[in-house]
Amino acid sequence: MQHIVRHLTRFTYDKPVCESVMELRMQPLSDSRQRCLTFSVTTNPRARVFAYRDFLGNAVHYFDLPGHHARLEITSEAAVEVQPHQPPPASLTHEEWQAIDAAGQSGEWSDWLRPSRFTEESPALTAFEQHIGCARTGDPLTMLRELMATLKREVEYKPKSTQVDSPIEEALERRAGVCQDFAHIMIALVRRQGIPSRYVSGYLVPDAAKVDGQAENSTHAWMEAHLPSLGWVGFDPTNNTVAADRHIAIGVGRDYQDVPPARGVFKGNAGSELGVAVSITKSGRKISTEDLVPTVTDWGLPSEPFLFGIAADGTITARLDGAMGQNEMRAAFEALANG
Repeated sequence: MQHIVRHLTRFTYDKPVCESVMELRMQPLSDSRQRCLTFSVTTNPRARVFAYRDFLGNAVHYFDLPGHHARLEITSEAAVEVQPHQPPPASLTHEEWQAIDAAGQSGEWSDWLRPSRFTEESPALTAFEQHIGCARTGDPLTMLRELMATLKREVEYKPKSTQVDSPIEEALERRAGVCQDFAHIMIALVRRQGIPSRYVSGYLVPDAAKVDGQAENSTHAWMEAHLPSLGWVGFDPTNNTVAADRHIAIGVGRDYQDVPPARGVFKGNAGSELGVAVSITKSGRKISTEDLVPTVTDWGLPSEPFLFGIAADGTITARLDGAMGQNEMRAAFEALANG
């Protein structure tokens, strides 16, 4: 299935600021379960946009705006092809624990086993672990499914109950949080059991037949656990489901700090307000390899939107897309954000 993802981020300042420097992690991943076919990003005011891959393999776009501005808009559009989901088996053997322990002792998975900023050890985490009886019962896959279901039962999904930089202690104390909290809590508990775990930032394709734990027109977050016999397996504790066809991944990290969709600084004494709008629709036409062009090395943003394509081997390609006017795109996002 091919999807078009449109993502608008708007920063509004109560006084003009200058020298904004921004990093974006909005380009969907390309891996065995999905492929990012095209990606474009534009800014208003206009800026030269550059790109690189971080140490985790996520695509990062960055730019700076030296002039004064009272509002900054970032719009991105991606075409993503998601492969049919192959669900994991119902269970694994108990020997999987031995393979997990052997892998942990190798040191290869240390980044995914150590506590990180949003998955720190704490008395609140220990108390919650004891309360729900999280332990190595049964096989690893069954334990992960049961833990995911327990989190859904014990913690209420409540939009705006925490902030993106809130520690998990706040969600544990309130027994309520947002998708980032669900992912962080599960990661912290799973790492305590010796299973490598990572945070996934992305989108959840809307389904009119289901009521999801996800703010309308927003990004989503879940976690992945690494099992030696299966590789990385995604779990969405907010919705108590294994990550499948509706989950579009943008990036992976130790926690949210590694993969925020947008992060930056500016110079000026001003307050700011953040607005986000996301739209996900089925692609109106099938995008083929003919839409991709040879790799270029100039990442500057010219007068037309700059269209990025990602080949099967992960190579980032780019071209000008004169058919996609900035005014047309901006008008569409204005309607999306206001409607």
